[in-house]
Amino acid sequence: QVHLVESGGGLVQPGGSLRLSCAASGFIFGRYAMSWYRQVPGKERELVANIVSAGGSTNYADNVKGRFTISRDNAKNTWYLQMNSLKPEDTAVYYCKLTAGNVYWGQGTQVTVSS
Repeated sequence: QVHLVESGGGLVQPGGSLRLSCAASGFIFGRYAMSWYRQVPGKERELVANIVSAGGSTNYADNVKGRFTISRDNAKNTWYLQMNSLKPEDTAVYYCKLTAGNVYWGQGTQVTVSS
């Protein structure tokens, strides 16, 4: 069974930066994709970014392009979301997701952008 643990959320002022981490435990093999989603109350969870294991291609939501960067450390079974130039509208609970045959979700971490 794969278990995901997120860390790195918190309170930051507009224009600031945060880095989220998602560590996966358990055996992972084959082709997989790692993603970050976010959700605010009353809205659907939305895709922020993803990265695939084969080739490392990435994809970003339009509203975070140029500000957020997704990356991975295969040796540590961990992936990251570097968030720069944060805006109040980035405030949300951020979730990591692993698609490796089955789908696994992290527990979520709160990111609050406020002065």
